[in-house]
Amino acid sequence: MENRELTCIGCPNGCLLSVTIENGEVISVSGNTCPKGDIYARKEVVNPTRIVTSTVKVAGSDKSRVSVKTKSDIPKGKIFAVMDEINKSCVNAPVSIGDVIIKNVAGTGSDIIATARAEKV
Repeated sequence: MENRELTCIGCPNGCLLSVTIENGEVISVSGNTCPKGDIYARKEVVNPTRIVTSTVKVAGSDKSRVSVKTKSDIPKGKIFAVMDEINKSCVNAPVSIGDVIIKNVAGTGSDIIATARAEKV
């Protein structure tokens, strides 16, 4: 049996969670003050995922970069592959919020979408 301590990021409370794992399966979660803590702990110890935020180069705009994020959470182990694709990308202006910049980034099933505008000059 293994015990892990985590700080929950499911809500602003930041509860200290205690997770008991046996044979790769979560047996119990304690320390959470809301249901989000239990959900977060179970996911984090079995299959951790993250939302990635960054910026992409923009051509033909007064802005040199536009902010982007993954449309959904991706496996934590794919973050560096996702960032490699983001860093190699350049998008042409105009860019609107929600535009898909990279489809299925690094084979994650998630798209990179714009979170800001970049007008064409």
